Amino acid sequence: MTKPAQSSLRRQLLVHLAVPLLAVLGLGAAGGMLIARYVGYQVHDQWLLDSAMTLAAQIKANDRQVQLVLPPTAIQMFEWDRVDRIYWQASSERQGHLLSNAFLPAPPLPMRPSRPQFYDAVIDDQPVRVVAIDRPAPAGINDTVRILVAETMHKRESVATKIFSQWAPLQIAVLVLAAAFIWLAVTRNLRKVDSVAARLGAYETDNLTPVADTESMPAEIAPLISAINRLITKLSEEQDSQKRFISNAAHQLRTPLATLQVQTQRVLRERDPLKHDQALGDVHRAVTRLHHVTQQLLTLMRSEQQTEKHLKLAPVDLAGIAREEVERWADAALEKEIDLGYEGPEDGVMITGESNLLRELIGNLIDNAIRYQSSGGTVTLILNANPVTLVVEDDGPGIPEQERGLVLERFYRGSTSELAGGCGLGLPIAYEIAARHGAQLSIASGAENRGTRVQVTFQQT
Repeated sequence: MTKPAQSSLRRQLLVHLAVPLLAVLGLGAAGGMLIARYVGYQVHDQWLLDSAMTLAAQIKANDRQVQLVLPPTAIQMFEWDRVDRIYWQASSERQGHLLSNAFLPAPPLPMRPSRPQFYDAVIDDQPVRVVAIDRPAPAGINDTVRILVAETMHKRESVATKIFSQWAPLQIAVLVLAAAFIWLAVTRNLRKVDSVAARLGAYETDNLTPVADTESMPAEIAPLISAINRLITKLSEEQDSQKRFISNAAHQLRTPLATLQVQTQRVLRERDPLKHDQALGDVHRAVTRLHHVTQQLLTLMRSEQQTEKHLKLAPVDLAGIAREEVERWADAALEKEIDLGYEGPEDGVMITGESNLLRELIGNLIDNAIRYQSSGGTVTLILNANPVTLVVEDDGPGIPEQERGLVLERFYRGSTSELAGGCGLGLPIAYEIAARHGAQLSIASGAENRGTRVQVTFQQT
């Protein structure tokens, strides 16, 4: 079985460039014809307007009436044209028809005083160009005179053809020169393709560093190399991010796993029933902490995978989600003797978002507030509909102002994290989910400068 012959890159480039050049030639021809017609129309439209103004100047006042008196010789001179035929009509608002050599169609748009209106029409089965102008009657007569002058379009088309015939060869010559230069540039620069391919073939994939010296590469290859370099940079950043994530995740899991191992060994050694139960309680707390850290890591991974382009956005009722999350965390709040409350509408706060991620956002904010709150405190979820803002406020120890930016970084553990058993992921997860939904998360002090107030402001749609 014979291997199919590889196509020539030079041939492909030249073919792909020839098609646009031909398209440009066609568009240029159409554009040139339009320009030529426009110029021809402008010139002859001005002539039509001058003719109409000449007729308007012949309007005279006689016995409080307007008249257009033209001797036959003047009419012959006015209508004489070697190529086109001239039509004209004069009328007044009060007296009606004054004088004409044909009936001309009325202007399609309302007339403005002394403002000419040009339009196309058909007279005697021939297309014509018409100008209409309204002028006040002379000698203070309360009347308006309308002058219509029309001309067939033979000279216009002839002028457009002449202009185009002069312009088209110049455009063709320019395009031919451009095609020649493109052919020379493609042929000369593609000679360097082999050297570039050799350099890429020697590239070490284990070392994710961009290809150097892209400035000296051919212009046809430089965009490809730049794209490859951007891809390498993104892969390197992603690789570094994964390494950091794995390292931080291993660090976060190491402590609860070590604690669980120690507590399990203690359970196995204890023979005293009371101390045995206490050791089991410590094991349960270690497992709970490990479950919390693992759940946070999984949530973080899901939020990273669901970028803005891949979010399954749909209309959701934020009020319903908020109330459900408050109910879900009620037992945890009661266990710590914390007053968990909700202030806001029962339903009807509609936004566009991904419901599961929004539940994670609200759950992390409530969990974070409960975790860092002491017994007897309060945690309140406040929802406002206009604008749509979600607030979780507590009266706990608060977050020092100098740490409010740091707590949004992954795995950062503030000064109170050890007491609360935090893993440094709750607020970063909430921040990232908010950003995925185009919302802004901010941290401030609570009421009377006590506790913490975390606010998520959603964009209005």
